[in-house]
Amino acid sequence: MRFTCRPLRAAQARDTAAAFLATLQPAPPAYTEENLFLLVSELVTNALRHAGGVTALRLTADRRTLQVRVEDPSPAHPQDRTPDLTGQTGGFGWPMVQRLARTVSVHTKPKGGKVILATLPR
Repeated sequence: MRFTCRPLRAAQARDTAAAFLATLQPAPPAYTEENLFLLVSELVTNALRHAGGVTALRLTADRRTLQVRVEDPSPAHPQDRTPDLTGQTGGFGWPMVQRLARTVSVHTKPKGGKVILATLPR
């Protein structure tokens, strides 16, 4: 199963994730669905805030994994930074992505931009 879209807001990406999950048989456990929503929201929000937008969001599934692929126009890789405990500048999202996903990889695209691929166990 594969879904592709180009969300302009994190809410659109979450709606796409919900539609994607509704097609899966058997449905993943609730905690996997929640983790997928968090990954999609965070990766899309980061692309919108820091990378100039989302050029593609692809959600795929096989028997063992769910995959979130977010493409954006910036070649800059995500950076770890000290979280701002005052809530002003963030810094929590990228570490959260790395903890939630089984694997996370970042690839620079030959014609510019990058792809972030995160996988979850199904």
